[in-house]
Amino acid sequence: MPKKKKKSGSGKKGKKGKLAKMTEEERIVYLEQQALAEEEMRKKKEDMLTQYLKDKLTKEEKFTRFNLNKINNQWRAIMRESKSKELRRDIEILSQTFERVVDRKDSVIQSLAKDIAEAEEQFSMALRSHLENVDDLIDLQRQRLSTLQGEYDTELEILKKEFDTERDLIVAQHKKEMTDLQDVMFAMEQNFQDREAEARQEFQSMRDEIKNKNLEEKHALRIQLEGAVEDLWRQFQQALKSYNESTEERKVAFENLKAKDEKSAKEIEMQMRKLQRISDQIAQLKDKMAQNARECEERNHQIKDEREVILQHFHALKDRMNSMRDRERARLTKLTLQSNAAIKELQRVHEKGERIMKLAEMCRKLETEEEKVLPFYATSLTEEEQQDVEAAVAEPPSEPLAEVMHEYVSLENFWKRYNKVLLDKLALEKERAGLMTENNQLRTLLKQYLDGISVNDEILSQVNPLFVVNHRTNVKLSVPVVDPRVRRPGQTVVEAAHVVKHHNMGGLLKGDMV
Repeated sequence: MPKKKKKSGSGKKGKKGKLAKMTEEERIVYLEQQALAEEEMRKKKEDMLTQYLKDKLTKEEKFTRFNLNKINNQWRAIMRESKSKELRRDIEILSQTFERVVDRKDSVIQSLAKDIAEAEEQFSMALRSHLENVDDLIDLQRQRLSTLQGEYDTELEILKKEFDTERDLIVAQHKKEMTDLQDVMFAMEQNFQDREAEARQEFQSMRDEIKNKNLEEKHALRIQLEGAVEDLWRQFQQALKSYNESTEERKVAFENLKAKDEKSAKEIEMQMRKLQRISDQIAQLKDKMAQNARECEERNHQIKDEREVILQHFHALKDRMNSMRDRERARLTKLTLQSNAAIKELQRVHEKGERIMKLAEMCRKLETEEEKVLPFYATSLTEEEQQDVEAAVAEPPSEPLAEVMHEYVSLENFWKRYNKVLLDKLALEKERAGLMTENNQLRTLLKQYLDGISVNDEILSQVNPLFVVNHRTNVKLSVPVVDPRVRRPGQTVVEAAHVVKHHNMGGLLKGDMV
């Protein structure tokens, strides 16, 4: 060791001598080279340290896995041994429980056989009484329908007879009036034909007189005018000759126009005579028609009044008959609806009873042995209180509500069973809530236990008191746990394996009891 110190001292003296002999630039270059050499040495040392730590970490991981497997094997052996002891003990308990349950179920089967026989007898009695009541109701309804149908048929026959008689009277009166009207029409036609013949004879006689008078006047004028006509004819012939000579062409045209004028004049005269004759006939016929119209109008007015009276009477009878039909139809409809409603109600009650019986059979299968042996819970009243209650029930009700309640006294046993089931349901819900909280606590403890025995990236990234490297842990002991889900009450520490073991034992015991 002293020799090494001497060498180092002699080296330092040599370096100082070298530096003293060097120039300023050489000294700077030398110092830079020395600094670079020291930096390289430092990096090599850091790399060697890093490699050493990595090797150490790999060795620690190998040792950790080896120790973890060793611990798991030891835990498995311990847990298998404890579990085998528990299973042996449980098998003994289960064998005793099984024998006890078999004895109890034998007694329950015997009691159930008796209950089934009694229930079948009660059901047959109830069914017979129900069918008898239904048959009585159906017979009563049929009798009522038959009586109502008979009354309806008799009233309908009476109405038909009245209607037929009134109809025959109206038809007979109508036929009589029609014959009277036909006689009146025949008489009016005969009168009209007689008057027409008289008017035609008068017209022919007047026509002959006028024609003879005109012929006489024409003959006298003809004799007087023949002389004058001869003179004038000669003069006319001379003038005509001269005129014809001067107006030969106009004469031809005039002759043609004259012939046409004569023909038109004749046609006009004929038409005028015809029109005059027709107008006279129309006037006469109008007078006759007006007279006949007045007579017929009076007669028609009288007939119309009688017809209105008959129609009013007919409508009154028809309204009365329709109202009676509507009443009877409404009564029949109401009766039909009531009978259908009664049948539907009886069917609904029957279906409800069948559904209740089915539900009772289904619930009977789900009952426990204790419920099958003792279906009704024992009363908490004393004997005197029980007697007071029975006396109060036996008294006749005085109020409407008491009367209604008195009708449902037979359902007392049903309400007892219903209340018992309701209490059992509430107790099971409460027990379920407690088991859920206990299950959550056990899940938390099991997670802590599994996190403690597992090694992976997720668990190493979180706080883990079992992860120790170089006698150090990543748990910050100075930081308090604020989260209420993982906060532990006080300083009590319970090992997770111990809690899991006891929980499994408790679960097995509960399963055996169930």
